[in-house]
Amino acid sequence: MTMKKTIRHYILENLLFTEEEAVLHDSDSFLDGGIIDSTGVMEIILFIEETFDIKVNDNEMLPVNLDSVDNLAAFIMRKQAVADAA
Repeated sequence: MTMKKTIRHYILENLLFTEEEAVLHDSDSFLDGGIIDSTGVMEIILFIEETFDIKVNDNEMLPVNLDSVDNLAAFIMRKQAVADAA
């Protein structure tokens, strides 16, 4: 399963409580769409930390990093690239 599919699957099952792929596009804002609240943000952070073996720092908890499937995937790839370079 690709990274985006893994993220989408988690959001659909755990936050939208559906398996219907059409209800979420990769660029849809979680906040603007009412998909998540502050608790949902923490759930997503825990999910990506455990699933992709990264650490989300407090200063990285921003919509630009966490507010859509596209943003999450890009953020995870940046974090993994930094970890791989170290």
